[in-house]
Amino acid sequence: MENGLTKIEEITAEEIDPGLIQAYLQELPDKALRLGIRVLLAFVFFVIGVQVIKLIRRILRKSLIRTNADTGVIQFLDSFIKAALYVLLLFMIASGFGLDAASVVALVGSAGVAIGLAIQGSLSNFAGGVLILLLKPFKVGDYIMIGDGSSQGTVQEIQLFYTKLATADNHMLIIPNGSLTTSNITNVNTLEGRRLDIGVGIAYDADIKTAKEALLKVLEEDEAVLKEKERLVFVNELADSSVNLTLRCWCQNEAYWETKWRITEKVKYALEEAGISIPFPQMDIHLEQKIHS
Repeated sequence: MENGLTKIEEITAEEIDPGLIQAYLQELPDKALRLGIRVLLAFVFFVIGVQVIKLIRRILRKSLIRTNADTGVIQFLDSFIKAALYVLLLFMIASGFGLDAASVVALVGSAGVAIGLAIQGSLSNFAGGVLILLLKPFKVGDYIMIGDGSSQGTVQEIQLFYTKLATADNHMLIIPNGSLTTSNITNVNTLEGRRLDIGVGIAYDADIKTAKEALLKVLEEDEAVLKEKERLVFVNELADSSVNLTLRCWCQNEAYWETKWRITEKVKYALEEAGISIPFPQMDIHLEQKIHS
């Protein structure tokens, strides 16, 4: 057995040509130099490509702005063109290293099912972004409420896969486009003006007529309330501890929150001035004493 191994080692040693090793070592610096030059050229090409992509995007944005395109359309197309051009740039750099682009496309095509399953969420978000741009349930600058209103804010950006909302307390909500297309959306900017309802409770022994007059005066004197729209104060509910009134008026969309906060404060002062108390939850307990003979 040992003799057999010795023969194999001798044959292998005889098959190795020292000249080939020497030739390979002599060519190695040249190959390393050529590879280094390729990497350097690829880096330079990438830097130039990035600048060209920025130029194309800038030209596209200016062209769309001149055509009065919607801001959301501009943002969506800009992000789409950016992604497509970067993919094209990477393919061109890869082809410079001898990688056949057709082979890469065929490989991606053969793995399409697996890739589709892996990124199906992203694809649904992309499709949702396209639907938002086509159907236009909202646009950049609109104030929207999603679902039950737990998520609401002003639309800042409509991107490929998500939409950004700025909330009233200066937070940024990032919501996938797929979720937006499957949710109920309330767009408060669709119609001119926005209705404002403010509730307040008064005591049961308070004079409702006096309270209504005081609250109507608040609505009439506030500068942000639209005077051409109806202004109402009505009894909304007979609750356990109070008679609940509702003030209803209209204001401009952009002044909604400031008007709501200001009128709510004025309501408190107006009721105090009119001698109307705002009760807190309370419970009356009646005790019966039984006399046993």
